Amino acid sequence: MRLTNYLLPTLKESPADAEIASHKLMLRAGMIRKVAAGIYSYLPLGLRSIRKVEQIVRQEMDKAGAMELLMPMTVPAELWQESGRWEQYGKELLRLRDRKDTEFCLSPTHEEVITDIVRGTVRSYRQLPMSLYQIQGKFRDEIRPRFGLMRGREFIMKDAYSFDLDDASADISYDKMYRAYQNIFNRCGLNFRAVEADTGSIGGSSSHEFMVLAESGEDAIVSCDSCDYAANVEKAQIRLNNQQPPQAVGEVAEVATPGRKTIAEVANFLELPQNRLIKTLLVQTDTGEQLAVLLRGDRELNEIKLCRFLGCVEIEMVGEKTVVELTGAPSGFAGPVGLTCRIIADHEVRNMVDCVVGANAADMHCVGVCPGRDFEVAEYVDLRQAEAGDGCPRCEGLLQSWRGIEVGHVFKLGTKYSKALGATVLNREGKDVPLVMGCYGIGIGRTVAAAIEQNHDDNGVIFPMAIAPFQVMVTLLNAKDEQVVSVGNELYNTLLSSGIEAVLDDRADRPGSKFKDADLIGVPIRVTVGGRALKEGAFEVQVRGGGERQMMPVAETATWLVEEVQRQLAG
Repeated sequence: MRLTNYLLPTLKESPADAEIASHKLMLRAGMIRKVAAGIYSYLPLGLRSIRKVEQIVRQEMDKAGAMELLMPMTVPAELWQESGRWEQYGKELLRLRDRKDTEFCLSPTHEEVITDIVRGTVRSYRQLPMSLYQIQGKFRDEIRPRFGLMRGREFIMKDAYSFDLDDASADISYDKMYRAYQNIFNRCGLNFRAVEADTGSIGGSSSHEFMVLAESGEDAIVSCDSCDYAANVEKAQIRLNNQQPPQAVGEVAEVATPGRKTIAEVANFLELPQNRLIKTLLVQTDTGEQLAVLLRGDRELNEIKLCRFLGCVEIEMVGEKTVVELTGAPSGFAGPVGLTCRIIADHEVRNMVDCVVGANAADMHCVGVCPGRDFEVAEYVDLRQAEAGDGCPRCEGLLQSWRGIEVGHVFKLGTKYSKALGATVLNREGKDVPLVMGCYGIGIGRTVAAAIEQNHDDNGVIFPMAIAPFQVMVTLLNAKDEQVVSVGNELYNTLLSSGIEAVLDDRADRPGSKFKDADLIGVPIRVTVGGRALKEGAFEVQVRGGGERQMMPVAETATWLVEEVQRQLAG
């Protein structure tokens, strides 16, 4: 490819609405262009990287025994109504009607469609196991699309689905996909963690997210410093502290705390650390139950853990009127002493003594409070957000915290969709049984964006070789110098014939501008062809992000480049 006739609209400055590195650099490097909020065109350079990821995904899916198909993005409402998700999914599901007033949606995921296909074609256990996948555009009406391809409304996704006779064989299919995902992200050159995660709106019994580690990541994850345990903080468990609490020495007393409502304000006023306070949260479930939730003052509630324990879909903090009804005081002064509603508490609260709690009276708090002596807790459960320094639930190690970008997610669905849609097969005894399913997604564009978040510097992108749009750039310093043009073209053609994906910068621009573009778009290796170096029989070679430039004999350069590309691809 020659840049003189290549669509490469690079920008010197980042657009004002671009917030993170990948968004800025993909726009500046001419990889994408915004069409509407959360909707982008993939320009030639960006599409090349997208196709590279797709190729790796296809190879690993095929290796895992999955078969590719293609389903429509536009799906009739009746399928989603069968599964029950038409009402449950919420406003992210874009619904529409055709000219006959028939309802459809732009499907963000295809469990219903794939289950419909299989229930109409697979009838016997002899046809199992079966795994099917597609790479396809999807639409999710995000309330706040941002960060370019990280959180878009329209995106490219690989989604796969497995069908098995029973749980044991479904576990085998799940493990195959899990290993395939590890291979995919390793081949893409990414530093990632596979972490335990909540199943969310997809449902199922368990799941793992594949997280690319990056400071800009929206997800918080933890991993053990001694074993392979890792989890999204929404799912992360914490090792219980079985130490006996110290004996209480204080008596309950009320103290005035005028205007101090927050944990920080009360702790500062009383000159105590925040871990001596008990945080009392008054919440209401979607089923209407009102209860008090207790945490140590310096901890944060994990709402997903709480919902899972309560068996509800969501919770919300009660309004001011309800706070007054439950406590007799305005917000900011609630405490467990004397409360008549159900009280549940995080495990840490059990071992607290001589604590500070709200006094259920305006501008008042209680000191010297002890759980069990001064108030009763219905149940102690794991309710708090995991953080660095907590004990690993699997070993004696400690948890470390990271920021992550979710690029893949695998789910054990079980029979949620097969039962709802009547997808059954005859088992060995001739009995109809529901298929056991798994589903497995990868954000293709997000994987490219995550690679950029993890691999960039002040000058631009530093692409891993496997997903770089081009592997080598041959830069002609002077496109009017006949010798430079002739030798540069010869090297370029030699690389192409050797299977190297090369691009020739034969533009008439200044050298500095060409070098900046080469760094910006992140081609892994740049070869500079200049008149002065040619007089010495050499090219200037530089590995992107790899340090110093080196002079290399013309006769040896093509062979070295082929070997270096292969070396980087091999990892």
